[in-house]
Amino acid sequence: MNKVKSIKLTVLIFPLLILLGSCLGLSADITLKENGSGNLTLEYCVSNNLDALGKLDGNERWNTIPVGRADFERTIARLPGMKLLSFSSRNDGKNTVNTVKLEFESINALLAFMDSGGRRSSFSGNAQSGSLSLSFGESAEIKNPHLNEFIEDLFKPYAVKLTMNFPKEGKLLVKDNAGNAISIPGNEIVPSGKKVSFSAPVYEVLSSSGGIKLEFLW
Repeated sequence: MNKVKSIKLTVLIFPLLILLGSCLGLSADITLKENGSGNLTLEYCVSNNLDALGKLDGNERWNTIPVGRADFERTIARLPGMKLLSFSSRNDGKNTVNTVKLEFESINALLAFMDSGGRRSSFSGNAQSGSLSLSFGESAEIKNPHLNEFIEDLFKPYAVKLTMNFPKEGKLLVKDNAGNAISIPGNEIVPSGKKVSFSAPVYEVLSSSGGIKLEFLW
């Protein structure tokens, strides 16, 4: 039997995508303009197997896809400086894949969407020269090895990816929540340039012992 790390139930960056126990893949592509406005494209998928589980025992009336167009419309209506451009959904045979395109007027408007509580993000500077950090928080561990193996198998096909497109050269630093540089198994990082990115398997993100903090500098 493979050695399995204790996984922590945690939320990812986006409060709209609090999918504890869900089988999820998430990609976020941010384009930042010189005036601080920009665009955000989210793509997230939920396994058909998970959807099927929600329809057992007469539960068909419950929507097991966590976030739909109506959810985004209600949320964006409460956030000044955010605009929903489009929402689409498709099924690839294994997953329901949702794609959302949003527009933001400022970096603060973007962070209000991504981190409504303001506890997992920070921004200093301005649109021309700044520092933006996003944290993947820590939470309670699941120490049952059998449950861990089950969760690892569920999340295995999925990844978390965050891309930032700058108006000029920028950098990406990957640290734990204590500020130490870290490397995550299976991650892929583009650390500098006008386009930087971080990608890692969902399971590795959720089981990271010290959390993950992405720092974008430009």
